[in-house]
Amino acid sequence: MPATLVFDLETIPDVAGLRAIFGADPALDDAAVVEMAQQLRRQATGHDFLPQHLQRVVAISCVLREGESFRVWSLGRPEDPEPELIRRFFEGVERYTPQLVSWNGGGFDLPVLHYRAMKHGISAGRYWETGDEDRDFRYNNYISRYHQRHLDLMDLLALYQPRAYAPLDQLARICGFPGKLGMDGSQVWPAWQRGEIGAIRDYCETDVVNTYLVFLRFQQMRGQLTPAGYAAETTLVRERLAELPGPHWREFLGQWSADEPVA
Repeated sequence: MPATLVFDLETIPDVAGLRAIFGADPALDDAAVVEMAQQLRRQATGHDFLPQHLQRVVAISCVLREGESFRVWSLGRPEDPEPELIRRFFEGVERYTPQLVSWNGGGFDLPVLHYRAMKHGISAGRYWETGDEDRDFRYNNYISRYHQRHLDLMDLLALYQPRAYAPLDQLARICGFPGKLGMDGSQVWPAWQRGEIGAIRDYCETDVVNTYLVFLRFQQMRGQLTPAGYAAETTLVRERLAELPGPHWREFLGQWSADEPVA
């Protein structure tokens, strides 16, 4: 069985890109440039969340499930620049050819990674393979919306109907999982401005574990895990998280219901 790599990004506005696009006055500080861009976005769309090509990656957290191993971590070091984080992500795809699992990865995370990898000149041959070099990718690759090599749980569970999309936090809580802890996506930019990259990475890690737990429930629902297999997988996750340092894992385990409902 291929390794399963669940991933999640945290991003902030790409201030340098915004300056280049809008020709912002050099005297304006970063916060003012972002506020200007957000105001323009609100006028155009009714909300201030900037599009994918104007996002900068500040954290990538992963769960890797391979063989008997379960591992959760954030790529690189807190001080590493964006290109290093993105390079590490695609190197993981190159090394393991894993099944990628995400929540809204097709709608947000992967498009962001595409634009930022292009900006930084990062190669990702295995990821972009569609069958020209490896025939196994012809009908199952990372790019196609309806293939399984990248499984966007939000998109699939909604049967590809945007009006049926569910927030990860709410679905996780419905299933008895902790949901979001510490912050949400709207708070990442203010946290970054305060220099709280550690808190951002902690939040991203708990989010990616929520995604993995929802994935396990999905695997049970579609018959890939028996009830006993599902129980063994969740027990493994609890045991591995209990071994990790960091107060975010103590909080996560404390919020994880011991009697989560199982269908």
